[in-house]
Amino acid sequence: MNWSEFFNMGGYAFYVWSSFGLMALVLTANVVWTLERKFTVTHKLKRLIKSREKGV
Repeated sequence: MNWSEFFNMGGYAFYVWSSFGLMALVLTANVVWTLERKFTVTHKLKRLIKSREKGV
């Protein structure tokens, strides 16, 4: 097996490589969304803690 056969995937290269690309896109979006959500929740919790400390 040579590299051109590997990248051609027996004639199914478009489907194989587009599915890999879509998977990479979804995984990247999932990581970015999770990190953004973590930052948002952490920021809200810090504000809540500060507001409760001021109120006490």
